[in-house]
Amino acid sequence: MQLTLYTDYSLRVLLYLGLNPRRMATITDIAQSYGISRNHLVKVVHNLAMQGFINTTRGRGGGITLARPAAEINIGDVVRHTEVNFHLVECFDRERNTCPIAVACFLKSALYEAQGAFMAVLDRYTLADVLDNRDWLQSVLKVPEE
Repeated sequence: MQLTLYTDYSLRVLLYLGLNPRRMATITDIAQSYGISRNHLVKVVHNLAMQGFINTTRGRGGGITLARPAAEINIGDVVRHTEVNFHLVECFDRERNTCPIAVACFLKSALYEAQGAFMAVLDRYTLADVLDNRDWLQSVLKVPEE
């Protein structure tokens, strides 16, 4: 299974913010740390705020922060809120499915099971869990320490 770039960037934003949760960061800070387009992150940040994962403050001195502690942000929840769909194969999309064997195919149930297992693993982790190497990540991303 491959996650979209949108989900990847959403997770990166949360990782960055989780490294220094008391410091307000800007989209520009995050874009520069990861070497990605600021424009790509604007929509990501907006969605994360709408979903309640981050807080945003406009204006001079504004920025973004985590909306709750990293230990309360579940990775599986983030993925569910950022992935448009989970259509691993065409037959997962009932509206657009044209596969002639879909009604008789047992592969579909195996793929559903695999997808469920994938999400079950992500559900076991919080943002705090994946920030266990905080010092190293701060160094690589050049995030100012608290």
